[in-house]
Amino acid sequence: MEQVVEDARTSPETYRGEVFDLLLKLPSGGFERLSQRLLREAGFIQVVVTGRSGDGGIDGHGTLQINPLVSFKVVFQCKRYAKSVSPSHVRDFRGAMTGRADKGIIITTGTFTAEARREASRDGAPPIDLIDGDKLVDMLENLELGLKPVTSYEIDREFFAEFNS
Repeated sequence: MEQVVEDARTSPETYRGEVFDLLLKLPSGGFERLSQRLLREAGFIQVVVTGRSGDGGIDGHGTLQINPLVSFKVVFQCKRYAKSVSPSHVRDFRGAMTGRADKGIIITTGTFTAEARREASRDGAPPIDLIDGDKLVDMLENLELGLKPVTSYEIDREFFAEFNS
């Protein structure tokens, strides 16, 4: 089988890097609205971006309806970072969400330190889900938000060879 060379613009490394660049260049409000859309497309309802100062780091809230009987109030925080989110950010966010929600989500373009990941899932504390830049781009891919899938083909020469006789 012969492979058709992919256009460099559609290679995974290139488009993912381009998406990261686009995300980092968004204004704060734009990244918050993108996160709102992502959560809505992922099944959340009543997703609202608060975008207020003095909100303790809460950028929005919504409801995740598991089934007709069970739902969770969720608050989220958005961080356009090229660096890592520290455990202190996770602790501060948890403090802000206490009494306001059942669950929290931190969405970043960067990464989370190992300590931040441990803090997010610490026993006895309200759970916080962490969405790093790679997972964020994966979610954009899966939901086809801002990304359009491109099909690539390999040529099966043996298939065509049988018609040469």
